[in-house]
Amino acid sequence: MGFLKTPQTSNQALVAPGKAGQSNSKTQDLKPRLLLMGLRRSGKSSIASVVFHKMPPNETLFLESTTRIQKDSIHSFMDFQVWDFPGQLEYFEPSFDLEDIFGSLGALVWVIDAQDDYLDSVARLNRTILTVQQYYPNINIEVFIHKVDGLSDEYRGDTFQDIVQHISDELSDAGYENAPVHYYMTSIYDYSVFEAFSKVIQKLIPNLSTLENLINTLGDNCGFEKTYLFDVLSKIYIASDTRPIDMACYEMCSDYIDVIVDVSELYSWDHPDRKPKGDQIQEAESHVVLHDETMIHLMEMNKYLCLVSVLRHPEAKEKKGLIDMNCRTFQDALQDVFTRGWDQDKDQEIESQRDHV
Repeated sequence: MGFLKTPQTSNQALVAPGKAGQSNSKTQDLKPRLLLMGLRRSGKSSIASVVFHKMPPNETLFLESTTRIQKDSIHSFMDFQVWDFPGQLEYFEPSFDLEDIFGSLGALVWVIDAQDDYLDSVARLNRTILTVQQYYPNINIEVFIHKVDGLSDEYRGDTFQDIVQHISDELSDAGYENAPVHYYMTSIYDYSVFEAFSKVIQKLIPNLSTLENLINTLGDNCGFEKTYLFDVLSKIYIASDTRPIDMACYEMCSDYIDVIVDVSELYSWDHPDRKPKGDQIQEAESHVVLHDETMIHLMEMNKYLCLVSVLRHPEAKEKKGLIDMNCRTFQDALQDVFTRGWDQDKDQEIESQRDHV
Protein backbone atom coordinates (compact mmCIF):
# COMPACT_ATOMS: atom_id res chain seq x y z
CA MET A 1 0.00 0.00 0.00
CA GLY A 2 1.25 3.47 -0.81
CA PHE A 3 0.98 6.42 1.54
CA LEU A 4 -0.30 9.94 1.15
CA LYS A 5 2.40 12.57 1.21
CA THR A 6 1.97 16.29 0.97
CA PRO A 7 2.92 17.05 -2.68
CA GLN A 8 6.05 19.12 -3.14
CA THR A 9 6.55 21.82 -5.72
CA SER A 10 6.64 20.17 -9.10
CA ASN A 11 6.21 21.10 -12.71
CA GLN A 12 4.59 17.79 -13.57
CA ALA A 13 0.93 18.50 -12.92
CA LEU A 14 -1.69 16.24 -14.44
CA VAL A 15 -3.68 19.05 -15.99
CA ALA A 16 -2.97 22.64 -16.91
CA PRO A 17 -6.20 24.10 -18.31
CA GLY A 18 -6.53 27.68 -19.41
CA LYS A 19 -3.73 27.96 -21.93
CA ALA A 20 -5.82 30.07 -24.26
CA GLY A 21 -6.66 33.74 -24.32
CA GLN A 22 -3.17 35.03 -23.65
CA SER A 23 -1.01 37.24 -25.77
CA ASN A 24 2.14 36.55 -23.80
CA SER A 25 3.90 33.29 -24.62
CA LYS A 26 5.90 33.10 -21.39
CA THR A 27 5.58 29.79 -19.62
CA GLN A 28 4.38 31.39 -16.38
CA ASP A 29 1.41 32.90 -18.22
CA LEU A 30 0.18 29.54 -19.48
CA LYS A 31 -1.66 28.93 -16.22
CA PRO A 32 -5.02 30.12 -14.94
CA ARG A 33 -4.54 33.00 -12.56
CA LEU A 34 -6.25 33.96 -9.31
CA LEU A 35 -5.93 37.68 -8.63
CA LEU A 36 -6.28 38.53 -4.92
CA MET A 37 -7.33 42.18 -4.70
CA GLY A 38 -8.82 44.51 -2.11
CA LEU A 39 -7.88 47.37 0.20
CA ARG A 40 -4.95 47.24 2.60
CA ARG A 41 -5.28 44.99 5.64
CA SER A 42 -8.35 43.26 4.23
CA GLY A 43 -6.72 39.84 4.72
CA LYS A 44 -5.53 38.89 1.22
CA SER A 45 -2.06 37.68 2.21
CA SER A 46 -3.43 35.82 5.23
CA ILE A 47 -5.88 33.95 3.03
CA ALA A 48 -3.15 32.95 0.55
CA SER A 49 -0.82 31.84 3.36
CA VAL A 50 -3.44 29.73 5.15
CA VAL A 51 -4.96 28.08 2.06
CA PHE A 52 -1.90 27.50 -0.12
CA HIS A 53 0.96 27.35 2.38
CA LYS A 54 -0.65 25.70 5.41
CA MET A 55 0.24 28.59 7.71
CA PRO A 56 -1.61 28.39 11.05
CA PRO A 57 -4.17 31.23 11.16
CA ASN A 58 -2.73 32.72 14.34
CA GLU A 59 0.67 33.18 12.69
CA THR A 60 -0.82 35.43 10.00
CA LEU A 61 -0.97 38.18 12.62
CA PHE A 62 2.77 38.64 12.07
CA LEU A 63 2.62 39.00 8.27
CA GLU A 64 3.87 42.30 6.93
CA SER A 65 1.76 44.39 4.58
CA THR A 66 2.19 43.53 0.91
CA THR A 67 4.13 46.28 -0.87
CA ARG A 68 4.40 44.73 -4.32
CA ILE A 69 2.60 42.11 -6.37
CA GLN A 70 3.38 38.70 -4.92
CA LYS A 71 3.28 36.02 -7.64
CA ASP A 72 2.91 32.50 -6.33
CA SER A 73 2.92 29.42 -8.57
CA ILE A 74 0.85 26.53 -7.19
CA HIS A 75 1.77 23.10 -8.53
CA SER A 76 -0.88 20.51 -7.90
CA PHE A 77 -3.50 18.59 -9.91
CA MET A 78 -3.50 21.65 -12.15
CA ASP A 79 -0.92 24.41 -12.23
CA PHE A 80 -2.22 27.88 -11.47
CA GLN A 81 -0.92 31.17 -10.14
CA VAL A 82 -2.01 33.31 -7.20
CA TRP A 83 -1.20 37.02 -7.51
CA ASP A 84 -1.52 38.98 -4.26
CA PHE A 85 -1.94 42.72 -5.01
CA PRO A 86 -1.02 45.52 -2.58
CA GLY A 87 -4.12 47.41 -1.50
CA GLN A 88 -2.67 50.78 -2.44
CA LEU A 89 -1.67 49.73 -5.98
CA GLU A 90 -3.36 51.76 -8.76
CA TYR A 91 -3.27 49.10 -11.45
CA PHE A 92 -5.40 51.12 -13.88
CA GLU A 93 -2.72 53.78 -14.28
CA PRO A 94 -1.15 53.98 -17.78
CA SER A 95 2.10 52.54 -16.43
CA PHE A 96 0.41 49.16 -15.90
CA ASP A 97 -0.36 46.73 -18.71
CA LEU A 98 -3.95 45.51 -18.26
CA GLU A 99 -3.34 42.57 -20.57
CA ASP A 100 -0.45 41.43 -18.39
CA ILE A 101 -2.64 41.56 -15.28
CA PHE A 102 -6.07 40.44 -16.46
CA GLY A 103 -5.36 38.72 -19.77
CA SER A 104 -4.97 35.21 -18.36
CA LEU A 105 -8.07 33.09 -17.95
CA GLY A 106 -8.94 32.89 -14.27
CA ALA A 107 -10.70 34.72 -11.47
CA LEU A 108 -10.56 38.06 -9.72
CA VAL A 109 -11.02 37.47 -5.99
CA TRP A 110 -11.87 40.74 -4.20
CA VAL A 111 -11.48 40.63 -0.42
CA ILE A 112 -13.61 42.98 1.73
CA ASP A 113 -12.98 43.37 5.46
CA ALA A 114 -16.45 42.94 6.97
CA GLN A 115 -15.26 44.43 10.28
CA ASP A 116 -14.14 47.71 8.70
CA ASP A 117 -15.82 50.53 6.79
CA TYR A 118 -16.35 48.79 3.46
CA LEU A 119 -17.82 51.58 1.33
CA ASP A 120 -14.43 52.55 -0.17
CA SER A 121 -13.70 48.92 -0.96
CA VAL A 122 -17.10 48.50 -2.61
CA ALA A 123 -16.59 51.62 -4.73
CA ARG A 124 -13.16 50.51 -5.88
CA LEU A 125 -14.41 47.00 -6.60
CA ASN A 126 -17.17 48.36 -8.82
CA ARG A 127 -14.72 50.55 -10.76
CA THR A 128 -12.56 47.47 -11.26
CA ILE A 129 -15.49 45.33 -12.44
CA LEU A 130 -16.72 47.94 -14.91
CA THR A 131 -13.25 48.34 -16.40
CA VAL A 132 -12.35 44.66 -16.52
CA GLN A 133 -15.68 43.58 -18.04
CA GLN A 134 -15.15 45.89 -21.02
CA TYR A 135 -12.05 44.03 -22.11
CA TYR A 136 -12.13 40.66 -20.32
CA PRO A 137 -15.80 39.63 -20.00
CA ASN A 138 -14.94 35.98 -19.32
CA ILE A 139 -13.02 36.57 -16.09
CA ASN A 140 -14.84 35.33 -12.98
CA ILE A 141 -15.60 37.96 -10.32
CA GLU A 142 -15.57 36.50 -6.80
CA VAL A 143 -16.13 38.58 -3.65
CA PHE A 144 -14.91 37.30 -0.27
CA ILE A 145 -16.70 39.13 2.54
CA HIS A 146 -13.94 38.35 4.98
CA LYS A 147 -13.25 38.31 8.75
CA VAL A 148 -16.86 37.43 9.52
CA ASP A 149 -15.66 35.37 12.50
CA GLY A 150 -15.61 38.58 14.55
CA LEU A 151 -19.28 39.36 13.91
CA SER A 152 -22.38 38.01 15.61
CA ASP A 153 -24.58 35.71 13.53
CA GLU A 154 -27.28 38.35 13.10
CA TYR A 155 -24.89 41.20 12.29
CA ARG A 156 -22.94 38.91 9.96
CA GLY A 157 -26.00 38.29 7.79
CA ASP A 158 -26.97 41.98 7.78
CA THR A 159 -23.45 43.01 6.77
CA PHE A 160 -23.36 40.44 3.98
CA GLN A 161 -26.69 41.62 2.55
CA ASP A 162 -25.70 45.29 2.83
CA ILE A 163 -22.45 44.75 0.92
CA VAL A 164 -24.17 42.73 -1.79
CA GLN A 165 -26.86 45.40 -2.12
CA HIS A 166 -24.32 48.24 -2.39
CA ILE A 167 -22.35 46.44 -5.11
CA SER A 168 -25.45 45.47 -7.08
CA ASP A 169 -27.03 48.93 -6.88
CA GLU A 170 -23.89 50.74 -8.03
CA LEU A 171 -23.35 48.34 -10.92
CA SER A 172 -27.00 48.66 -11.90
CA ASP A 173 -26.75 52.47 -11.83
CA ALA A 174 -23.78 52.17 -14.19
CA GLY A 175 -25.88 50.13 -16.62
CA TYR A 176 -24.46 46.76 -15.66
CA GLU A 177 -27.55 44.71 -14.81
CA ASN A 178 -27.37 41.21 -13.29
CA ALA A 179 -23.62 41.29 -12.97
CA PRO A 180 -22.12 37.76 -12.71
CA VAL A 181 -20.56 38.43 -9.31
CA HIS A 182 -20.46 35.67 -6.68
CA TYR A 183 -20.26 36.27 -2.94
CA TYR A 184 -18.87 34.23 -0.04
CA MET A 185 -18.59 34.83 3.71
CA THR A 186 -15.09 33.77 4.74
CA SER A 187 -12.73 33.50 7.68
CA ILE A 188 -9.28 31.95 8.04
CA TYR A 189 -10.28 30.60 11.46
CA ASP A 190 -12.72 28.03 10.07
CA TYR A 191 -13.27 26.09 6.86
CA SER A 192 -15.28 28.79 5.09
CA VAL A 193 -12.29 30.14 3.16
CA PHE A 194 -11.45 26.63 1.87
CA GLU A 195 -15.07 26.12 0.85
CA ALA A 196 -15.05 29.48 -0.99
CA PHE A 197 -11.81 28.73 -2.83
CA SER A 198 -13.16 25.31 -3.76
CA LYS A 199 -16.05 27.00 -5.57
CA VAL A 200 -13.68 29.47 -7.24
CA ILE A 201 -11.30 26.75 -8.47
CA GLN A 202 -14.13 24.54 -9.72
CA LYS A 203 -15.17 27.22 -12.21
CA LEU A 204 -11.73 26.93 -13.82
CA ILE A 205 -12.01 23.17 -14.32
CA PRO A 206 -13.29 22.03 -17.72
CA ASN A 207 -15.61 19.02 -17.65
CA LEU A 208 -16.59 19.69 -14.04
CA SER A 209 -20.06 18.31 -14.77
CA THR A 210 -18.45 15.05 -15.94
CA LEU A 211 -16.60 14.72 -12.64
CA GLU A 212 -19.78 15.44 -10.68
CA ASN A 213 -21.70 12.83 -12.64
CA LEU A 214 -18.99 10.25 -11.98
CA ILE A 215 -19.03 11.02 -8.26
CA ASN A 216 -22.83 10.90 -8.18
CA THR A 217 -22.77 7.45 -9.79
CA LEU A 218 -20.15 6.24 -7.34
CA GLY A 219 -22.11 7.60 -4.39
CA ASP A 220 -25.34 5.97 -5.55
CA ASN A 221 -23.66 2.58 -6.01
CA CYS A 222 -21.86 2.68 -2.66
CA GLY A 223 -24.51 4.42 -0.58
CA PHE A 224 -22.22 7.37 0.23
CA GLU A 225 -23.89 10.22 2.03
CA LYS A 226 -21.33 12.71 0.69
CA THR A 227 -18.19 12.43 -1.42
CA TYR A 228 -15.42 14.96 -2.12
CA LEU A 229 -12.50 14.87 -4.55
CA PHE A 230 -9.83 16.76 -2.64
CA ASP A 231 -6.57 18.39 -3.68
CA VAL A 232 -4.25 17.02 -0.97
CA LEU A 233 -1.94 20.05 -0.99
CA SER A 234 -4.50 22.75 -0.25
CA LYS A 235 -7.48 20.66 0.93
CA ILE A 236 -9.61 22.46 -1.64
CA TYR A 237 -12.13 20.06 -3.12
CA ILE A 238 -12.21 20.25 -6.90
CA ALA A 239 -15.49 18.36 -7.23
CA SER A 240 -18.15 16.67 -5.14
CA ASP A 241 -21.48 14.97 -5.64
CA THR A 242 -24.45 17.26 -6.15
CA ARG A 243 -26.06 16.54 -2.79
CA PRO A 244 -26.32 19.56 -0.43
CA ILE A 245 -23.11 20.62 1.26
CA ASP A 246 -22.94 19.83 4.98
CA MET A 247 -20.15 21.90 6.52
CA ALA A 248 -19.76 19.52 9.46
CA CYS A 249 -19.31 16.62 7.00
CA TYR A 250 -16.86 18.67 4.90
CA GLU A 251 -14.80 19.58 7.98
CA MET A 252 -14.70 15.94 9.08
CA CYS A 253 -13.43 14.81 5.66
CA SER A 254 -10.87 17.61 5.52
CA ASP A 255 -9.56 16.77 9.00
CA TYR A 256 -9.24 13.11 8.06
CA ILE A 257 -6.84 14.03 5.25
CA ASP A 258 -4.60 15.73 7.83
CA VAL A 259 -4.69 12.61 10.02
CA ILE A 260 -3.67 10.32 7.15
CA VAL A 261 -0.96 12.68 5.90
CA ASP A 262 0.54 13.00 9.40
CA VAL A 263 0.49 9.26 10.05
CA SER A 264 1.93 8.53 6.59
CA GLU A 265 4.82 10.92 7.08
CA LEU A 266 5.65 9.12 10.32
CA TYR A 267 5.47 5.54 9.09
CA SER A 268 6.07 5.51 5.33
CA TRP A 269 9.88 5.52 5.57
CA ASP A 270 11.79 3.05 3.41
CA HIS A 271 13.58 0.25 5.26
CA PRO A 272 16.51 -1.42 3.44
CA ASP A 273 15.39 -4.90 4.58
CA ARG A 274 11.73 -4.44 3.75
CA LYS A 275 10.69 -6.57 0.80
CA PRO A 276 7.35 -6.35 -1.00
CA LYS A 277 5.20 -9.45 -0.66
CA GLY A 278 3.51 -9.67 -4.05
CA ASP A 279 2.00 -6.84 -6.07
CA GLN A 280 1.58 -3.63 -4.10
CA ILE A 281 -1.13 -0.99 -4.50
CA GLN A 282 0.66 2.32 -4.93
CA GLU A 283 -2.15 4.60 -3.78
CA ALA A 284 -3.05 5.04 -0.14
CA GLU A 285 -6.36 3.71 1.13
CA SER A 286 -7.81 4.14 4.58
CA HIS A 287 -11.06 4.09 6.50
CA VAL A 288 -12.23 4.70 10.03
CA VAL A 289 -15.51 3.84 11.74
CA LEU A 290 -16.64 6.43 14.28
CA HIS A 291 -18.56 5.86 17.50
CA ASP A 292 -21.91 6.38 15.75
CA GLU A 293 -20.94 3.78 13.09
CA THR A 294 -20.27 6.49 10.50
CA MET A 295 -17.47 5.40 8.18
CA ILE A 296 -15.04 7.81 6.55
CA HIS A 297 -13.39 6.24 3.52
CA LEU A 298 -10.31 7.72 1.85
CA MET A 299 -8.63 6.54 -1.31
CA GLU A 300 -5.75 8.26 -3.08
CA MET A 301 -6.49 8.76 -6.78
CA ASN A 302 -3.02 9.97 -7.81
CA LYS A 303 -0.18 12.00 -6.31
CA TYR A 304 -2.37 15.10 -6.08
CA LEU A 305 -5.95 13.98 -5.49
CA CYS A 306 -7.78 11.82 -3.00
CA LEU A 307 -11.40 10.77 -2.74
CA VAL A 308 -12.98 11.09 0.71
CA SER A 309 -16.47 9.76 1.37
CA VAL A 310 -18.86 9.52 4.30
CA LEU A 311 -21.08 6.48 4.70
CA ARG A 312 -23.63 6.21 7.49
CA HIS A 313 -24.71 2.57 7.50
CA PRO A 314 -24.27 -0.06 10.21
CA GLU A 315 -23.03 -2.62 7.65
CA ALA A 316 -20.58 -0.25 5.91
CA LYS A 317 -17.43 -2.01 7.10
CA GLU A 318 -18.82 -5.36 5.89
CA LYS A 319 -19.12 -3.92 2.36
CA LYS A 320 -15.66 -2.40 2.27
CA GLY A 321 -14.36 -4.76 -0.42
CA LEU A 322 -17.16 -3.74 -2.77
CA ILE A 323 -16.60 -0.06 -1.92
CA ASP A 324 -12.89 -0.38 -2.73
CA MET A 325 -13.66 -2.03 -6.07
CA ASN A 326 -16.10 0.74 -7.02
CA CYS A 327 -13.56 3.40 -6.03
CA ARG A 328 -10.89 1.74 -8.22
CA THR A 329 -13.34 1.80 -11.11
CA PHE A 330 -13.93 5.49 -10.43
CA GLN A 331 -10.15 6.01 -10.39
CA ASP A 332 -9.87 4.52 -13.88
CA ALA A 333 -12.72 6.73 -15.13
CA LEU A 334 -11.06 9.76 -13.55
CA GLN A 335 -7.84 9.02 -15.38
CA ASP A 336 -9.79 8.80 -18.64
CA VAL A 337 -11.16 12.29 -18.01
CA PHE A 338 -7.66 13.63 -17.37
CA THR A 339 -6.29 12.16 -20.57
CA ARG A 340 -8.89 13.83 -22.77
CA GLY A 341 -6.81 16.99 -22.90
CA TRP A 342 -8.77 19.46 -20.81
CA ASP A 343 -6.68 22.37 -22.03
CA GLN A 344 -7.62 21.72 -25.66
CA ASP A 345 -11.31 21.57 -24.73
CA LYS A 346 -11.01 24.86 -22.90
CA ASP A 347 -9.15 26.47 -25.80
CA GLN A 348 -12.02 25.61 -28.13
CA GLU A 349 -14.57 26.96 -25.65
CA ILE A 350 -12.73 30.28 -25.30
CA GLU A 351 -12.32 30.69 -29.05
CA SER A 352 -16.04 30.06 -29.47
CA GLN A 353 -16.84 32.71 -26.88
CA ARG A 354 -14.56 35.21 -28.60
CA ASP A 355 -16.31 34.62 -31.92
CA HIS A 356 -19.58 35.73 -30.33
CA VAL A 357 -18.19 38.84 -28.60
